Amino acid sequence: MPVNDEPMATESASDPTDTDGLPINELFHSIQGEGTLAGVPSVFVRTSGCNLRCWFCDSYHTSWEPTHAWMSLDDIEADVTGYDAVDHVVITGGEPMIHDEVDELLDRLHDAGYHTTVETNGTIYRDASIDLASISPKLASSTPTADVDPKGSGEWADEHEAKRIDMEALARLVEAYNFQLKFVVTDPADMKEITSMVDRIDDAATVTIDGEDVLLMPEGTTRERLEETREMTAELALEHGFRYTPRLHVDLWNDAPGT
Repeated sequence: MPVNDEPMATESASDPTDTDGLPINELFHSIQGEGTLAGVPSVFVRTSGCNLRCWFCDSYHTSWEPTHAWMSLDDIEADVTGYDAVDHVVITGGEPMIHDEVDELLDRLHDAGYHTTVETNGTIYRDASIDLASISPKLASSTPTADVDPKGSGEWADEHEAKRIDMEALARLVEAYNFQLKFVVTDPADMKEITSMVDRIDDAATVTIDGEDVLLMPEGTTRERLEETREMTAELALEHGFRYTPRLHVDLWNDAPGT
């Protein structure tokens, strides 16, 4: 099983004003479950807070009900380096790029010799030490309309819809970093928007988006849900010439925290 040596606070903490740091929801050692580095042992640093509200969010307590413990950058770095035989670190959320201090954390990890992946929704660009930008643009099917809102009656729908795509930020991210475009597929109808968005990013950026840069990932935070979406997503990847990415952590540990 993955190790989670840093249990986080169960209620939101106020951001301190006298020190630099980040709101951390989880810090743990596991395997990367998604994308081109699936299967690689990694330390995950999960920040709290997000500028979007996907109805199917797999880290509910970083977005809909954000909880965290405040950690200094020194403490975060010390905890990361405390894991032996690991040279990959994944900064995830929530949306980690909303936090200014992420830049310094990434620089520190780079200087310490770690490969860094940042999991982002692609709405914010930062000039930082990122080895792999794992960009997951949010589709219209992610919008928390009243019928799928996990907490209310669609109060977040308009704001989510207005913010979910920032083409300038997406173009800058793919130009600046090694990247993967990772789309969560809930239904075959998503493919029209996915192919259109790939074309739009390709047009907006100065680099070419190839089929191998695009990953389709089945929606689902439990084994039962993945049973419903896995085969459909793989068939769509075959049909469109994109890559399929599993969710190994869900296959292995279902929806357990710290995975």
